[in-house]
Amino acid sequence: MASTVLSGTTPKRRVLPLLGPAFVAAIAYVDPGNVAANITAGARYGFLLVWVLVVANAMAVLVQYQSAKLGLVTGRTLPELIGRRLRRRQRLAFWAQAEVVAAATDLAEVIGGAIALHLLFGTPLLLGGLIVGVVSMGMLAVQDRYGQRRFESVIIALLAIITIGFLSGLVVNPPAAGDVVAGLVPRFAGTDSVLLATSMLGATVMPHAIYVHSALVRDRHGHATDHGGRVRLLRATRLDVVGALGVAGVVNIAMLLLAATSLQGVAGTDTIDGAHAAVVSALGPGIGLVFAIGLLASGLASTSVGCYAGATIMQGLLDRQVPLLLRRLITMIPALALLGLGVDPTWALVISQVVLSFGIPFALIPLLRLTSDAALMGGAANRPVVRWALTAIVVVVAVLNLVLIALTVTGV
Repeated sequence: MASTVLSGTTPKRRVLPLLGPAFVAAIAYVDPGNVAANITAGARYGFLLVWVLVVANAMAVLVQYQSAKLGLVTGRTLPELIGRRLRRRQRLAFWAQAEVVAAATDLAEVIGGAIALHLLFGTPLLLGGLIVGVVSMGMLAVQDRYGQRRFESVIIALLAIITIGFLSGLVVNPPAAGDVVAGLVPRFAGTDSVLLATSMLGATVMPHAIYVHSALVRDRHGHATDHGGRVRLLRATRLDVVGALGVAGVVNIAMLLLAATSLQGVAGTDTIDGAHAAVVSALGPGIGLVFAIGLLASGLASTSVGCYAGATIMQGLLDRQVPLLLRRLITMIPALALLGLGVDPTWALVISQVVLSFGIPFALIPLLRLTSDAALMGGAANRPVVRWALTAIVVVVAVLNLVLIALTVTGV
């Protein structure tokens, strides 16, 4: 995609027209995997894991800004910069794990959209997954033909639908403020709660979103070559990230609060189908309809962004470009296979988010090193406090995954 290089002669532009890339990346934070993880957590444990979403969203804001900053300052994507620093075998191994993460992402998105179509129209899951894949191909065709800004407009419209879909239930039956505050205290309740926390973290700090954000801003704004243009774009990018991730964070927390308030203790609410039925029973068919529409919008938008991310990863690490529509066709296959085999879709969604969580350090560690490299980033290199914060994020993710493995093996 062609990009415009900013120079000292670029006229001063308002901030609003510069916003958009972060809202595309934010779709990754409200995909059907989030719905499964957050609804399950709220239905099983009430408000216990609210703190996980708050911490994860704060992490996401810092991480996504670093990815965007990297793309603006260097004019290259995170996968490109990683690929240039690895030998061939290392590069192939890194690409393999990144593709596994991308596959897990795509699995969640297609299955989630299929569930939504089943809830709305009774469509068989396999057929629903195929429909989601075809519609997402149409959305990618919009990007290919009309450019990124038109694509951003479509994604932002879907994000608005998602937001309405998952906030509506809280308007009808709001949670008690005291319960929400109590959920901000960090704690767990056994192995299963750790598994869910890991799933929620993987669904909130998304590896493929980290990779793709550097491409989104580079493709939209180009390479900022002068100080004035760089400062202006970085300021706009901070606003973009805070606004977009703020919306995504509110939606994620709303999902958990909805389940904790209206679905806790109700049989079958640890699945999306069961949660939808309980929402209809507790809050009425109107809220159930809006819930399902929000889920469908989530699946359609996120699967398009996920395909964009996969293409960015392949091009950056292997220097090979597969047409987006062809890639979309290929990456639909695993999700359709699972749907055809009758695998429980909600379980597949939660496990896919755990896989994403294990992929986070592979994206975060290179991002930390690259954005802290003064030779690469110049004056935009991370200051010590940012380096420490990013290091803490890497450590938290790694420790949480190690605890998950230990609890699972010991059966505690």
